Amino acid sequence: MHWDTGNIAFMLVSTSLVMLMTPGLAFFYGGLVGRKNVLAIMIQSFVSMGVTTVLWALCGYSLCFSGSYGNAANPDFFGIIGNLHHAFFMNLGPTTEFPASPTLPLIVFVAYQMMFAQITPALITGAFANRVRFKAYLVFLVCWLLFVYFPFCHMVWGGGILQKSGVLDFAGGIVVHCIAGFAALACVFFVGRRKVQDAGPHSIPLVALGTGLLWFGWYGFNAGSELKVDPVTSLAFLNTDVAASFAAITWLVLAWIIEKKPKFVGLLTGSIAGLAAVTPAAGYVSTGTAILIGVVSSVVCYYAIWLKNHLDWDDALDVWGVHGVGGVVGVICLGLFAYKVVNPDGGADGLLHGDATFFLKEMGAVIGAALYAFVFTYVMLVVINKFTPVKVSQAEQEVGLDEFEHGEHAYE
Repeated sequence: MHWDTGNIAFMLVSTSLVMLMTPGLAFFYGGLVGRKNVLAIMIQSFVSMGVTTVLWALCGYSLCFSGSYGNAANPDFFGIIGNLHHAFFMNLGPTTEFPASPTLPLIVFVAYQMMFAQITPALITGAFANRVRFKAYLVFLVCWLLFVYFPFCHMVWGGGILQKSGVLDFAGGIVVHCIAGFAALACVFFVGRRKVQDAGPHSIPLVALGTGLLWFGWYGFNAGSELKVDPVTSLAFLNTDVAASFAAITWLVLAWIIEKKPKFVGLLTGSIAGLAAVTPAAGYVSTGTAILIGVVSSVVCYYAIWLKNHLDWDDALDVWGVHGVGGVVGVICLGLFAYKVVNPDGGADGLLHGDATFFLKEMGAVIGAALYAFVFTYVMLVVINKFTPVKVSQAEQEVGLDEFEHGEHAYE
Protein backbone atom coordinates (compact mmCIF):
# COMPACT_ATOMS: atom_id res chain seq x y z
CA MET A 1 0.00 0.00 0.00
CA HIS A 2 1.52 3.33 -1.09
CA TRP A 3 0.29 6.29 0.92
CA ASP A 4 1.07 9.89 -0.04
CA THR A 5 2.33 11.08 3.33
CA GLY A 6 2.58 14.70 2.19
CA ASN A 7 -1.05 14.70 1.12
CA ILE A 8 -2.12 12.98 4.34
CA ALA A 9 -0.26 15.61 6.37
CA PHE A 10 -1.84 18.45 4.38
CA MET A 11 -5.35 17.06 4.85
CA LEU A 12 -4.84 16.52 8.60
CA VAL A 13 -3.67 20.13 8.92
CA SER A 14 -6.67 21.28 6.87
CA THR A 15 -8.96 19.23 9.11
CA SER A 16 -7.45 20.89 12.18
CA LEU A 17 -7.92 24.33 10.62
CA VAL A 18 -11.60 23.68 9.91
CA MET A 19 -12.06 22.38 13.46
CA LEU A 20 -10.56 25.65 14.76
CA MET A 21 -13.27 27.62 12.94
CA THR A 22 -16.01 26.50 15.34
CA PRO A 23 -14.25 27.88 18.45
CA GLY A 24 -13.43 30.92 16.30
CA LEU A 25 -17.12 31.33 15.58
CA ALA A 26 -17.84 31.10 19.31
CA PHE A 27 -15.44 34.00 19.99
CA PHE A 28 -16.85 35.98 17.04
CA TYR A 29 -20.43 35.62 18.24
CA GLY A 30 -19.46 35.92 21.91
CA GLY A 31 -17.96 39.35 21.34
CA LEU A 32 -20.99 40.60 19.44
CA VAL A 33 -23.59 39.89 22.16
CA GLY A 34 -24.06 41.61 25.52
CA ARG A 35 -22.19 40.65 28.70
CA LYS A 36 -25.13 38.63 30.11
CA ASN A 37 -25.29 36.24 27.13
CA VAL A 38 -21.66 35.53 26.22
CA LEU A 39 -21.44 31.98 27.54
CA ALA A 40 -24.91 31.05 26.31
CA ILE A 41 -24.00 31.70 22.69
CA MET A 42 -20.45 30.34 22.96
CA ILE A 43 -21.63 27.01 24.37
CA GLN A 44 -23.95 26.62 21.38
CA SER A 45 -20.89 26.47 19.11
CA PHE A 46 -18.82 24.26 21.39
CA VAL A 47 -21.64 21.79 22.06
CA SER A 48 -22.09 21.41 18.30
CA MET A 49 -18.57 19.99 18.18
CA GLY A 50 -19.54 17.24 20.60
CA VAL A 51 -23.10 16.47 19.52
CA THR A 52 -22.25 16.53 15.82
CA THR A 53 -19.30 14.18 16.31
CA VAL A 54 -21.52 11.68 18.14
CA LEU A 55 -24.16 11.87 15.40
CA TRP A 56 -21.48 11.69 12.69
CA ALA A 57 -20.19 8.43 14.16
CA LEU A 58 -23.65 6.92 14.61
CA CYS A 59 -25.05 7.67 11.17
CA GLY A 60 -24.04 11.11 9.86
CA TYR A 61 -21.04 10.18 7.76
CA SER A 62 -22.91 7.22 6.32
CA LEU A 63 -26.01 9.24 5.43
CA CYS A 64 -23.81 11.83 3.71
CA PHE A 65 -21.35 9.63 1.85
CA SER A 66 -22.67 6.06 1.54
CA GLY A 67 -24.30 5.03 -1.71
CA SER A 68 -24.79 7.11 -4.82
CA TYR A 69 -27.62 8.03 -7.15
CA GLY A 70 -28.16 5.48 -9.91
CA ASN A 71 -25.67 2.97 -8.48
CA ALA A 72 -27.49 -0.37 -8.43
CA ALA A 73 -24.69 -2.06 -6.48
CA ASN A 74 -24.65 0.57 -3.70
CA PRO A 75 -27.80 2.70 -3.97
CA ASP A 76 -28.75 5.72 -1.91
CA PHE A 77 -32.33 6.80 -1.20
CA PHE A 78 -33.62 8.52 -4.35
CA GLY A 79 -30.48 10.62 -4.67
CA ILE A 80 -31.42 12.59 -1.54
CA ILE A 81 -29.74 10.77 1.36
CA GLY A 82 -27.17 8.02 1.65
CA ASN A 83 -27.55 4.54 3.14
CA LEU A 84 -26.28 3.10 6.42
CA HIS A 85 -23.34 1.11 5.04
CA HIS A 86 -20.92 3.10 7.23
CA ALA A 87 -23.19 3.62 10.28
CA PHE A 88 -21.20 3.38 13.53
CA PHE A 89 -18.14 3.78 11.27
CA MET A 90 -18.58 0.22 10.05
CA ASN A 91 -16.50 -0.93 7.08
CA LEU A 92 -13.95 1.79 7.78
CA GLY A 93 -10.43 0.68 8.59
CA PRO A 94 -7.15 2.60 8.85
CA THR A 95 -6.05 1.22 5.49
CA THR A 96 -9.33 1.74 3.61
CA GLU A 97 -8.61 3.90 0.57
CA PHE A 98 -10.48 7.10 -0.23
CA PRO A 99 -11.91 6.36 -3.71
CA ALA A 100 -11.43 9.93 -5.00
CA SER A 101 -7.76 9.88 -3.98
CA PRO A 102 -6.48 6.30 -3.42
CA THR A 103 -3.25 7.46 -1.75
CA LEU A 104 -5.32 9.03 1.06
CA PRO A 105 -6.89 6.92 3.84
CA LEU A 106 -10.67 7.24 3.90
CA ILE A 107 -10.65 8.00 7.63
CA VAL A 108 -8.90 11.32 6.88
CA PHE A 109 -11.82 12.33 4.66
CA VAL A 110 -14.25 11.18 7.36
CA ALA A 111 -12.60 13.48 9.89
CA TYR A 112 -12.32 16.39 7.46
CA GLN A 113 -15.99 16.34 6.52
CA MET A 114 -17.00 16.01 10.18
CA MET A 115 -15.58 19.47 10.84
CA PHE A 116 -17.86 20.96 8.16
CA ALA A 117 -20.84 19.31 9.82
CA GLN A 118 -19.83 20.81 13.18
CA ILE A 119 -19.68 24.44 12.11
CA THR A 120 -22.72 24.60 9.81
CA PRO A 121 -25.50 24.45 12.44
CA ALA A 122 -23.40 26.59 14.78
CA LEU A 123 -23.57 29.40 12.20
CA ILE A 124 -27.33 29.60 12.69
CA THR A 125 -27.08 30.42 16.40
CA GLY A 126 -26.14 34.05 15.81
CA ALA A 127 -29.59 34.73 14.41
CA PHE A 128 -31.52 33.78 17.55
CA ALA A 129 -28.99 35.07 20.11
CA ASN A 130 -30.42 35.61 23.62
CA ARG A 131 -33.82 34.06 22.80
CA VAL A 132 -33.64 30.23 22.67
CA ARG A 133 -33.54 27.67 25.47
CA PHE A 134 -30.54 25.36 25.54
CA LYS A 135 -32.63 22.16 25.68
CA ALA A 136 -34.60 23.23 22.60
CA TYR A 137 -31.35 24.10 20.83
CA LEU A 138 -29.98 20.60 21.41
CA VAL A 139 -33.11 19.08 19.83
CA PHE A 140 -32.87 21.61 17.01
CA LEU A 141 -29.21 20.74 16.44
CA VAL A 142 -29.85 17.02 16.01
CA CYS A 143 -32.97 17.40 13.85
CA TRP A 144 -31.42 20.06 11.62
CA LEU A 145 -28.36 17.94 10.94
CA LEU A 146 -30.48 14.88 10.14
CA PHE A 147 -33.03 16.55 7.91
CA VAL A 148 -31.23 19.53 6.36
CA TYR A 149 -27.45 19.28 6.48
CA PHE A 150 -27.02 15.55 5.85
CA PRO A 151 -29.35 15.46 2.80
CA PHE A 152 -27.74 18.49 1.15
CA CYS A 153 -24.26 17.23 1.90
CA HIS A 154 -25.15 13.96 0.18
CA MET A 155 -26.96 15.56 -2.75
CA VAL A 156 -24.10 17.96 -3.56
CA TRP A 157 -20.95 16.14 -2.39
CA GLY A 158 -21.84 12.53 -1.58
CA GLY A 159 -22.94 11.16 -4.94
CA GLY A 160 -26.52 12.42 -4.73
CA ILE A 161 -28.82 13.80 -7.37
CA LEU A 162 -27.42 17.33 -7.54
CA GLN A 163 -23.83 16.16 -7.89
CA LYS A 164 -24.81 13.68 -10.58
CA SER A 165 -26.65 16.42 -12.47
CA GLY A 166 -23.51 18.56 -12.62
CA VAL A 167 -24.02 21.02 -9.74
CA LEU A 168 -20.72 22.23 -8.28
CA ASP A 169 -19.98 23.68 -4.85
CA PHE A 170 -16.28 23.75 -4.13
CA ALA A 171 -16.36 24.12 -0.34
CA GLY A 172 -19.87 24.88 0.86
CA GLY A 173 -21.69 27.86 -0.65
CA ILE A 174 -24.83 25.74 -0.89
CA VAL A 175 -24.07 22.98 1.62
CA VAL A 176 -22.90 25.30 4.41
CA HIS A 177 -23.65 29.01 4.00
CA CYS A 178 -26.87 29.06 1.99
CA ILE A 179 -28.78 26.51 4.04
CA ALA A 180 -27.46 27.87 7.36
CA GLY A 181 -28.26 31.45 6.39
CA PHE A 182 -31.81 30.79 5.28
CA ALA A 183 -32.44 28.47 8.23
CA ALA A 184 -31.30 31.39 10.38
CA LEU A 185 -33.88 33.64 8.74
CA ALA A 186 -36.61 31.11 9.54
CA CYS A 187 -35.44 31.10 13.17
CA VAL A 188 -35.67 34.90 13.26
CA PHE A 189 -39.28 34.81 12.10
CA PHE A 190 -40.18 32.06 14.57
CA VAL A 191 -38.61 33.44 17.76
CA GLY A 192 -39.48 37.08 17.07
CA ARG A 193 -37.70 40.16 18.29
CA ARG A 194 -35.67 40.33 21.47
CA LYS A 195 -37.56 41.89 24.37
CA VAL A 196 -34.27 43.08 25.86
CA GLN A 197 -31.89 44.57 23.31
CA ASP A 198 -28.12 44.43 23.66
CA ALA A 199 -26.43 47.81 23.80
CA GLY A 200 -24.03 46.59 21.10
CA PRO A 201 -20.99 44.32 20.92
CA HIS A 202 -19.65 43.94 24.43
CA SER A 203 -16.11 43.11 23.25
CA ILE A 204 -14.90 44.09 19.79
CA PRO A 205 -11.44 42.61 20.52
CA LEU A 206 -13.17 39.24 21.04
CA VAL A 207 -14.88 39.69 17.67
CA ALA A 208 -11.49 40.41 16.11
CA LEU A 209 -10.00 37.28 17.69
CA GLY A 210 -12.88 35.20 16.33
CA THR A 211 -12.50 36.73 12.88
CA GLY A 212 -8.79 35.95 12.85
CA LEU A 213 -9.43 32.32 13.79
CA LEU A 214 -12.18 32.01 11.18
CA TRP A 215 -10.04 33.58 8.44
CA PHE A 216 -7.09 31.35 9.36
CA GLY A 217 -9.27 28.24 9.43
CA TRP A 218 -10.87 29.14 6.11
CA TYR A 219 -7.66 28.21 4.29
CA GLY A 220 -8.27 24.62 5.39
CA PHE A 221 -11.95 25.00 4.59
CA ASN A 222 -11.37 26.06 0.98
CA ALA A 223 -7.90 24.87 -0.04
CA GLY A 224 -8.44 21.55 1.73
CA SER A 225 -11.61 20.95 -0.27
CA GLU A 226 -9.48 20.02 -3.27
CA LEU A 227 -8.67 16.92 -1.15
CA LYS A 228 -5.15 16.76 -2.50
CA VAL A 229 -2.20 19.06 -3.08
CA ASP A 230 -2.05 20.39 -6.63
CA PRO A 231 -2.25 23.76 -8.45
CA VAL A 232 -6.00 24.04 -7.74
CA THR A 233 -5.23 23.80 -4.01
CA SER A 234 -2.94 26.80 -4.35
CA LEU A 235 -5.53 28.67 -6.42
CA ALA A 236 -8.23 28.09 -3.80
CA PHE A 237 -5.87 29.25 -1.05
CA LEU A 238 -5.02 32.50 -2.83
CA ASN A 239 -8.61 33.15 -3.92
CA THR A 240 -9.75 32.77 -0.31
CA ASP A 241 -7.43 35.47 0.98
CA VAL A 242 -7.96 37.82 -1.96
CA ALA A 243 -11.75 37.72 -1.73
CA ALA A 244 -11.70 38.25 2.04
CA SER A 245 -9.30 41.18 1.82
CA PHE A 246 -11.11 43.00 -0.99
CA ALA A 247 -14.44 42.43 0.76
CA ALA A 248 -13.10 43.78 4.07
CA ILE A 249 -11.74 46.97 2.50
CA THR A 250 -14.86 47.46 0.37
CA TRP A 251 -17.07 47.22 3.49
CA LEU A 252 -14.80 49.59 5.41
CA VAL A 253 -14.92 52.23 2.67
CA LEU A 254 -18.65 51.83 2.03
CA ALA A 255 -19.50 52.13 5.72
CA TRP A 256 -17.09 55.06 6.10
CA ILE A 257 -18.95 56.93 3.34
CA ILE A 258 -22.43 56.08 4.61
CA GLU A 259 -21.91 55.99 8.39
CA LYS A 260 -19.18 58.69 8.45
CA LYS A 261 -16.79 56.53 10.52
CA PRO A 262 -14.37 53.70 9.60
CA LYS A 263 -15.88 50.94 11.77
CA PHE A 264 -13.71 48.02 12.93
CA VAL A 265 -16.71 45.69 13.21
CA GLY A 266 -17.58 46.60 9.62
CA LEU A 267 -14.10 45.64 8.43
CA LEU A 268 -14.37 42.32 10.25
CA THR A 269 -17.89 41.62 8.99
CA GLY A 270 -16.88 42.42 5.43
CA SER A 271 -14.06 39.88 5.55
CA ILE A 272 -16.49 37.14 6.64
CA ALA A 273 -18.89 38.08 3.83
CA GLY A 274 -16.07 37.74 1.29
CA LEU A 275 -14.97 34.42 2.74
CA ALA A 276 -18.52 33.03 2.61
CA ALA A 277 -19.03 34.20 -0.97
CA VAL A 278 -15.78 32.83 -2.39
CA THR A 279 -16.31 29.43 -0.74
CA PRO A 280 -18.38 27.76 -3.52
CA ALA A 281 -16.13 29.15 -6.26
CA ALA A 282 -12.63 29.09 -4.74
CA GLY A 283 -11.24 26.27 -6.90
CA TYR A 284 -13.26 26.98 -10.05
CA VAL A 285 -12.56 30.65 -10.86
CA SER A 286 -9.57 32.87 -11.60
CA THR A 287 -8.05 35.15 -8.98
CA GLY A 288 -9.40 38.16 -10.86
CA THR A 289 -12.88 36.73 -10.42
CA ALA A 290 -12.19 36.15 -6.72
CA ILE A 291 -11.43 39.87 -6.39
CA LEU A 292 -14.76 40.65 -8.07
CA ILE A 293 -16.56 38.21 -5.77
CA GLY A 294 -15.05 39.95 -2.74
CA VAL A 295 -16.15 43.41 -3.85
CA VAL A 296 -19.63 42.39 -5.03
CA SER A 297 -20.39 40.25 -1.97
CA SER A 298 -19.37 43.03 0.36
CA VAL A 299 -21.70 45.56 -1.27
CA VAL A 300 -24.61 43.13 -1.58
CA CYS A 301 -24.28 41.84 2.01
CA TYR A 302 -23.96 45.38 3.36
CA TYR A 303 -27.27 46.33 1.75
CA ALA A 304 -28.85 43.01 2.74
CA ILE A 305 -28.20 43.98 6.36
CA TRP A 306 -29.60 47.45 5.66
CA LEU A 307 -32.73 45.79 4.26
CA LYS A 308 -32.98 43.51 7.28
CA ASN A 309 -32.81 46.51 9.59
CA HIS A 310 -35.33 48.43 7.48
CA LEU A 311 -37.77 45.50 7.66
CA ASP A 312 -37.16 45.18 11.41
CA TRP A 313 -36.01 41.55 11.29
CA ASP A 314 -34.10 40.74 14.46
CA ASP A 315 -31.30 38.66 12.97
CA ALA A 316 -29.11 39.53 15.92
CA LEU A 317 -25.70 38.81 14.42
CA ASP A 318 -26.57 39.07 10.71
CA VAL A 319 -26.31 35.40 9.84
CA TRP A 320 -28.74 35.72 6.93
CA GLY A 321 -27.19 38.92 5.61
CA VAL A 322 -23.61 37.63 5.71
CA HIS A 323 -23.74 33.85 5.32
CA GLY A 324 -27.08 33.31 3.57
CA VAL A 325 -26.79 36.18 1.11
CA GLY A 326 -23.02 35.77 0.81
CA GLY A 327 -23.38 32.08 -0.02
CA VAL A 328 -26.02 32.78 -2.65
CA VAL A 329 -23.91 35.55 -4.22
CA GLY A 330 -20.97 33.15 -4.40
CA VAL A 331 -23.01 30.43 -6.11
CA ILE A 332 -24.40 32.94 -8.64
CA CYS A 333 -20.86 34.14 -9.36
CA LEU A 334 -19.76 30.52 -9.77
CA GLY A 335 -22.53 29.99 -12.31
CA LEU A 336 -21.46 33.12 -14.17
CA PHE A 337 -17.65 33.00 -13.98
CA ALA A 338 -16.58 29.35 -13.59
CA TYR A 339 -13.75 28.65 -16.03
CA LYS A 340 -12.64 25.14 -16.89
CA VAL A 341 -9.19 26.40 -17.85
CA VAL A 342 -8.35 27.02 -14.17
CA ASN A 343 -9.62 23.58 -13.12
CA PRO A 344 -9.57 21.24 -16.13
CA ASP A 345 -10.33 18.07 -14.15
CA GLY A 346 -13.21 19.07 -11.90
CA GLY A 347 -14.38 22.47 -13.07
CA ALA A 348 -16.90 23.80 -15.55
CA ASP A 349 -17.53 26.81 -17.79
CA GLY A 350 -20.01 29.35 -16.47
CA LEU A 351 -22.48 31.46 -18.39
CA LEU A 352 -19.88 34.04 -19.42
CA HIS A 353 -17.69 31.24 -20.79
CA GLY A 354 -20.48 29.75 -22.87
CA ASP A 355 -22.41 27.28 -20.69
CA ALA A 356 -25.88 28.59 -19.84
CA THR A 357 -26.97 25.14 -18.67
CA PHE A 358 -24.42 25.09 -15.86
CA PHE A 359 -25.57 28.53 -14.71
CA LEU A 360 -29.19 27.38 -14.59
CA LYS A 361 -28.24 24.28 -12.61
CA GLU A 362 -26.41 26.38 -10.03
CA MET A 363 -29.32 28.82 -9.77
CA GLY A 364 -31.86 26.03 -9.39
CA ALA A 365 -29.78 24.29 -6.72
CA VAL A 366 -29.18 27.38 -4.58
CA ILE A 367 -32.78 28.60 -4.80
CA GLY A 368 -34.10 25.15 -3.96
CA ALA A 369 -31.68 24.80 -1.05
CA ALA A 370 -32.64 28.21 0.37
CA LEU A 371 -36.38 27.49 0.14
CA TYR A 372 -36.10 24.02 1.67
CA ALA A 373 -33.85 25.16 4.52
CA PHE A 374 -36.18 28.06 5.33
CA VAL A 375 -39.46 26.14 5.22
CA PHE A 376 -38.23 22.98 6.93
CA THR A 377 -36.49 24.90 9.71
CA TYR A 378 -39.59 26.95 10.49
CA VAL A 379 -41.84 23.87 10.56
CA MET A 380 -39.30 22.00 12.67
CA LEU A 381 -39.27 24.79 15.27
CA VAL A 382 -43.06 24.70 15.42
CA VAL A 383 -42.94 20.96 16.11
CA ILE A 384 -40.11 21.21 18.68
CA ASN A 385 -42.03 23.94 20.50
CA LYS A 386 -44.93 21.52 21.06
CA PHE A 387 -42.63 19.23 23.06
CA THR A 388 -40.32 21.70 24.78
CA PRO A 389 -40.49 25.52 24.83
CA VAL A 390 -38.12 27.11 22.34
CA LYS A 391 -38.29 30.76 23.40
CA VAL A 392 -37.22 32.34 26.66
CA SER A 393 -39.48 34.87 28.38
CA GLN A 394 -38.87 38.59 28.74
CA ALA A 395 -38.02 38.13 32.42
CA GLU A 396 -35.46 35.47 31.51
CA GLN A 397 -33.98 37.74 28.84
CA GLU A 398 -33.60 40.48 31.43
CA VAL A 399 -31.68 38.13 33.73
CA GLY A 400 -29.54 36.94 30.81
CA LEU A 401 -29.13 33.41 29.51
CA ASP A 402 -25.73 32.93 31.12
CA GLU A 403 -27.37 33.06 34.54
CA PHE A 404 -30.80 31.67 33.68
CA GLU A 405 -29.77 28.73 31.50
CA HIS A 406 -26.27 27.87 32.72
CA GLY A 407 -25.76 29.43 36.15
CA GLU A 408 -22.42 30.83 35.05
CA HIS A 409 -21.02 34.26 34.24
CA ALA A 410 -18.41 35.32 31.71
CA TYR A 411 -17.33 38.20 33.92
CA GLU A 412 -17.53 38.83 37.65
